Amino acid sequence: MTRMMRTERRLAPAGAIVGVAAALWLAPFPAAAQPENAGSLPAPRTPWGAPDLQGVWDFRTITPLERPAALAGKARLTDEEAASYEAAENRRQNRDLVDPETGGAIYPPESQGGVVPYNEFWYDRGDRVVADRRTALIVDPPDGRLPALRPGAREQIGAAGEDLPGERPVLYRAGGIGADGPEDRGLGERCILGFNSGPPLIPAAYNNNVQVFQTRDLVVILNEMVHDARVVPLDGRPHLPPAVRLWMGDGRGRWEGDTLVVETRNFSRRTPSFNPTITSAVGSGETLRLTERFTRVDGDTLRYEYTVDDPDTFTRPFSAVIPMRRSDLPLYEYACHEGNRGLHNILAGARNAERRTQP
Repeated sequence: MTRMMRTERRLAPAGAIVGVAAALWLAPFPAAAQPENAGSLPAPRTPWGAPDLQGVWDFRTITPLERPAALAGKARLTDEEAASYEAAENRRQNRDLVDPETGGAIYPPESQGGVVPYNEFWYDRGDRVVADRRTALIVDPPDGRLPALRPGAREQIGAAGEDLPGERPVLYRAGGIGADGPEDRGLGERCILGFNSGPPLIPAAYNNNVQVFQTRDLVVILNEMVHDARVVPLDGRPHLPPAVRLWMGDGRGRWEGDTLVVETRNFSRRTPSFNPTITSAVGSGETLRLTERFTRVDGDTLRYEYTVDDPDTFTRPFSAVIPMRRSDLPLYEYACHEGNRGLHNILAGARNAERRTQP
């Protein structure tokens, strides 16, 4: 059954980039044993001969970023194991299921970083593993785990990190911990950056859709989450000077055969090197070099691969691969705080608490 749009979105198509609508939700991933390109049409090409990456792509999946410890040494699941894992994980994450013994939720969101008021209706995390049944999205290192951190690498959980000279604490994607003003809240909570939009893209609880627009000279990568858009030149121009820092970095693209390679640097120091989850972050965007690869495998599949290279944070680079599925449905604007009273209520509640504690 198709899920309805979340209340954060408008009911009118966006069209802010080029006026072309794209997909909100995708059909479910193919069965676990089905190859990514089974039964699909050949990969199309543009009128000028380049691989055609355009369209809306859904990257939701239940496959975790890192290989679970219980699956150490196991790169892929069998068909039976994949079906069992999907059933168990979907049950574990279901916000509507109640433990008959305790009367509490099977998956209490307040203990797992979830949004407490949301029930299962609002989630779209995906319910199947990737088609090749990998046990992790990370493909390198071979153990499917994030590399070790360098000694002294910045690591934090929550929204506030270490203080920068003359500035407020560094804020990341998650909810904030302070209530003196809106700057104390997380970047995602303030609708500055999306939780899963990266770069790099990471499947999350919902809004796992991205639209690609393409000309001879540039590519636009438009994320559903917070409507973030990256404009990537393909004309060989140099990167911006190191002093110019951007929330989503400065990307430059080139073709390597039929693969679009996007190299991004010049990230802001107020974003991390990597967000393993929406509530954790490591390193600094200042030292991150990100390489993304987009390959149109067939008419219905876009292979997305990224490599995080930050020698100041990780002991080695690491790479992940996420297959994306095409949709024919329109992408809707993610309005975020439009009509949302959450941030105002957080700050208003703090002011009220202060008044009640004053003599």
